[in-house]
Amino acid sequence: MELKRVGKCPLHGVGGRPDYLVGRRLEQVVASWHLYGVGAPSGPLDVWLIDSEAVTTRITTGSDWCLIVEQEVPFAGYDMAESGRVAVAPIEGETPFADHLGETVLAVREEGAPENGRLALEITFGSGRVRCDTWSGDLRLANK
Repeated sequence: MELKRVGKCPLHGVGGRPDYLVGRRLEQVVASWHLYGVGAPSGPLDVWLIDSEAVTTRITTGSDWCLIVEQEVPFAGYDMAESGRVAVAPIEGETPFADHLGETVLAVREEGAPENGRLALEITFGSGRVRCDTWSGDLRLANK
């Protein structure tokens, strides 16, 4: 069954079609985090899902608060001087995807609006679902 498109983001276009993930095993997850001072980061800026076909899928938010899903390899971390730094590394238990490492994707579902594009993506595994969405420009990930 083909995934129904949810609309086109005015700034970022339609983005990737995440239905290719169905049937693939989640092998690794990489995330980027904004680090500033000694405080713990509040959540990832980007998440990259690496599947059993060695395809890397990036999930992040756009500047207009849409949810971007695209095939892209992780970038290197970088320093932002007095604003902190962005670190990029494989995750261990820092995102809901960690609970599903080694599992096969059973389904994907998008939510959005015709004028705004994708606003959420839900990925279903045998042991549960992970919902990816955007709130006030921040990427939110939650087990369902």
